[in-house]
Amino acid sequence: MAFDEDSLREECGVFAIYGHPDAAQITALGLHALQHRGQEAAGVITFDGHAFAQERRLGLVGEKFTRADLIKRLAGFAAVGHVRYSTSGGTLNRNIQPLFADLHNTGMAVAHNGNLTNALTLRQELVSDGAIFQSTSDTEVIVHLTARARGDLSVADRVAAALRRVEGAYSLAVLSNQGMIGMRDPLGVRPLVMGSLAVSGAPPAYIFASETCALDIVGAQSVREVAPGEQIIIDENGVTSRFPFAVDGAEAAQSKFCVFEYIYFARPDSVIENRNVYQVRKNIGAELAREAHVDADIVSPVPDSGNPAALGYAEASGIPFETGIIRNHYVGRTFIEPTQQIRDLGVRLKHNANRSVIAGKRVILVDDSVVRGTTSRKIVEMIRSAGAREVHLRIASPPTKFSCFYGVDTPERSQLLASRMTVEEMRAFIGADSLAFISIDGLYRAAGHTGRNPDRPQFCDACFSGDYPIPLTDNRYEGGCVSNLKPSGAARS
Repeated sequence: MAFDEDSLREECGVFAIYGHPDAAQITALGLHALQHRGQEAAGVITFDGHAFAQERRLGLVGEKFTRADLIKRLAGFAAVGHVRYSTSGGTLNRNIQPLFADLHNTGMAVAHNGNLTNALTLRQELVSDGAIFQSTSDTEVIVHLTARARGDLSVADRVAAALRRVEGAYSLAVLSNQGMIGMRDPLGVRPLVMGSLAVSGAPPAYIFASETCALDIVGAQSVREVAPGEQIIIDENGVTSRFPFAVDGAEAAQSKFCVFEYIYFARPDSVIENRNVYQVRKNIGAELAREAHVDADIVSPVPDSGNPAALGYAEASGIPFETGIIRNHYVGRTFIEPTQQIRDLGVRLKHNANRSVIAGKRVILVDDSVVRGTTSRKIVEMIRSAGAREVHLRIASPPTKFSCFYGVDTPERSQLLASRMTVEEMRAFIGADSLAFISIDGLYRAAGHTGRNPDRPQFCDACFSGDYPIPLTDNRYEGGCVSNLKPSGAARS
């Protein structure tokens, strides 16, 4: 049971390596660095030149992939791994990635971060044509489409043919007996980077990972980001890059990278689009201080995600930074039976007010977002109970008014506080003396732009603007929410 259900959930994390004798161990370390992107399940599939081996387990990487006997079973010079947070499909063993399938003349393992917005339509078409699905994950749609690609094609060509039929956001790592593939959707909504790792007496190994922090933990060097719409093939011949969606004479689509990676999802020590995430978050805090100044005695973050923005706010405003809330890092998802009494304790299981810092002070609290608003309300109550004279809430993102359909688990729009209340109504509900969000232009400035281009936004910011860059084809999106997809629907990955 999670105690922070009033927050946006991470999507998933992908890690793959080709050309290293300890591929499984390296992959487990990489997934450990990406654990923040998914905490419910993890999987690793390896290839030794002759056969594939796989281990897929519920739970954390550090709990499940540290046993020597398990790693020994994962022999091979190539591996692909995945950490998952289940969304609409639920936590099922059959949904744990990477997914594996036997194709003609090869096996294929697929790790996917994102969501296919026409997955249900494609799934129904495939089932009516005789396909048998083993999971409720939309990733399996990609597997079936790849298997059905006609002609004497390479795995890379098959994957490209499959993805031409797909709409949505995805970053993929694919492992077969022909090599390894990394690929992003044409708008580059979800992240994927390529790195290299030195191997004694051999050419370097190549890595695909959701974030650069996963390269750091294994001592790899970041090469570059996989470009939107790019397919990179790693095999015994080296590295090949191509753009299978490119059309001669057509202008390439503008990147629509998910701006919430900067706000919350990515680890602060990662680098995205040549920008350090930590510094962008400090910039957001500084923009907030300029846009929504208020006289106060201290600035305090709601830890941990509010820390960099609070530092930026304090530096820009000249108001002292203090740790007004202490976080308990050891509260797990299944800490104790979630009785109503325990649910009522809520925030206090994870956060506690630092009374000696707060008592008698005018406090500015800095948090990353407001979703349902219930957690913000409890935190403000906690700070007041600790003796704060005033509590001013500053949010390091614009109001979240719309659901995400591209791989982030968000509530239905009707449950998003900002979709049904004005900022003043939200302030009254939360109980703060004042409430302010960073403007969408301020967010873009913090990320290195002069502001948001309303005609061609530089990021995917649909959760704030309602401007969805990818079509919402499936009828499950009617009414602005994702309907229940069970039993025949597909889970986001």
